[in-house]
Amino acid sequence: MEPSELMQIAIEACREGISRGQSPFGCAIAIGGKLIARSHNTVVLSIDITAHAEINAIRAACSATEDIFLSGAMVATTCEPCPMCMAALHWARADTVYYGASIADADVAGFNELTLSAAELLRIGGSSVQLQGDLLGSECRQLFAEWQKNSDRRAY
Repeated sequence: MEPSELMQIAIEACREGISRGQSPFGCAIAIGGKLIARSHNTVVLSIDITAHAEINAIRAACSATEDIFLSGAMVATTCEPCPMCMAALHWARADTVYYGASIADADVAGFNELTLSAAELLRIGGSSVQLQGDLLGSECRQLFAEWQKNSDRRAY
């Protein structure tokens, strides 16, 4: 599976979330070229501020593999992981994380973002996770516009 294919799956998961009144974030995880998990943000639905798309996908992937480590995992997420999600991806031992939109894009859309980039967190922490940004970036940034058209939107 190519990174762009995995990102398309994350984008589809994000759109599903938007259609259910959730925030515009999606994530997909593959190991050995096989899709293991896909999810979207469910913060509002679950009344759980930690229910980001990446956390939901990590939980599903660990359940599917029956392992807390996702060694060899390729992760695609529609937006640059926040510090919580990037740390969780590090602890899960994901190999490579691809993201589309940036933390700055989420901030512009109204989310209360920390200005610590995922790359900086990995550098400071000495992580071996590989990070690649701006994969299908314009398509991922468009997800914020799609979400903003929804009158029930709620940024946090």
